[in-house]
Amino acid sequence: MNVFDYFFEHSRFMDKEAVVGNDSIRFPELFSRAVKVADQFRKAYGENNYVLILSENSVFLITAYLALLKSGNVCVPLNPAIELENLDKVLEKTGSTLAFVSKRYQARFASYGFKVFDDESVKSWCESPETEEFAIPDQQFDRHRLAEIIFTSGSTGEQKGAMITHRNIIANTSSIIQYLKLTPSDIIQVVMPFYYCYGLSLLHTHLRVGGAVHMNNSFIFIGSVINDLNKYNCTGFAGVPSHFQILLRKTRDFKTTKFHTLRYVTQAGGKLHNAFITEFTEAFPDIKFYVMYGQTEATARLSFLPPEDLPRKLGSLGRGIPDVKLRVVDENGENVQPGQVGEIIAQGDNVMAGYFKDPETTAATIRNGWLYTGDMATVDEEGYIFMQSRAKEIIKVRGIRISPKEIEAIIVTYPGVIDCTISSEHDEITGESIKATVFVNESDLPQFSEELIREFCAQNLASYKIPQKVIFDTNLTFNSAGKKSKY
Repeated sequence: MNVFDYFFEHSRFMDKEAVVGNDSIRFPELFSRAVKVADQFRKAYGENNYVLILSENSVFLITAYLALLKSGNVCVPLNPAIELENLDKVLEKTGSTLAFVSKRYQARFASYGFKVFDDESVKSWCESPETEEFAIPDQQFDRHRLAEIIFTSGSTGEQKGAMITHRNIIANTSSIIQYLKLTPSDIIQVVMPFYYCYGLSLLHTHLRVGGAVHMNNSFIFIGSVINDLNKYNCTGFAGVPSHFQILLRKTRDFKTTKFHTLRYVTQAGGKLHNAFITEFTEAFPDIKFYVMYGQTEATARLSFLPPEDLPRKLGSLGRGIPDVKLRVVDENGENVQPGQVGEIIAQGDNVMAGYFKDPETTAATIRNGWLYTGDMATVDEEGYIFMQSRAKEIIKVRGIRISPKEIEAIIVTYPGVIDCTISSEHDEITGESIKATVFVNESDLPQFSEELIREFCAQNLASYKIPQKVIFDTNLTFNSAGKKSKY
């Protein structure tokens, strides 16, 4: 089955909005527009092309994305603010010559030689007569075909393109719908871009169940995010750690605002320290808080912690989502004992086909049918997994392995601290030393000192985990996907 047909199996017949807000559209119209664009695009350019999408979240992007899936082409959604050097690498690797580019970014990519389809191109195709035969679900479509290539952020090292199939998306979407208990009445506020797998998963799930998405492309304007949750009767909000940190620690009225329809929130894209989770759940005891974990290589999602388990399993990323197996293994691939640190590996139909044109990295990452995530964790007697760190983030001081997240989790509990990033510096004697970058509001800066933070760490951590250097910053920065920048 083509994932497009899976999305619209039921929702195409629902006379309700698929997208709410200023840029709104109803399900029947979205289905019709996507089918028409897919039909015209395939007639002109065939199948199996690698087609870029460079756009802010919009109905234009959604239409183009769905049309490419339906037409049997491969979608390559990219951050429209991508560094041109990285874009050149993507073009070289994929050989892409076709791109859907929104009006906002036309000028930026004008010098590139790819064929551009803009808002007017889509509008013109949408005015063509609908081909009834093309609208019928294709029962012969091979779900193992490639649907999209999602390139990693490239914050460290070379960009890698995760090859996601139609089967991958169907499997992950089905699992997420089950544990979030999504229905046609759900409306999710989307503040994450659709070129990011977490953002895309929100679109996928709500298309399938007949729910709706509200796209807010202005998270920097916190007031609009908070107001829109009520204005559009949103039942869900999804964020990464920085979103929750900003809402809780840099937004004056957030914790006193009444959200009349908000049923749940989800958090993924990195570990949110326990202090913030507790702060949220105490402020909003009636809103379900789902801690989740995943990777681009797993389409989006691998695990979740049910809200009812939060009190007794705080700090855990939960257990595998429906139809996904998770293990924590040692260097020999054997399951670790409770409390022992190992690597998280995963198996399920949501695991990518591999990295695009990179068989060596694929072979190192997917072994014997298991995805090796590179994330280090422990597991308890009930199978709940507790993240420690990524293998490459572990700091070694005098040969002792230290997880940055353990130190960060302590420092953020100090009153007035918004966030903390632990990094390492070379040390002639110990090999590596620990550096803490502590983020605070500018008005609070005079009350902080390096000695104050080090003394606080000494009260809560072993001596070898106390940072040798502490610096302060008032500018908490994060990338377009909402993940904080490393220092």
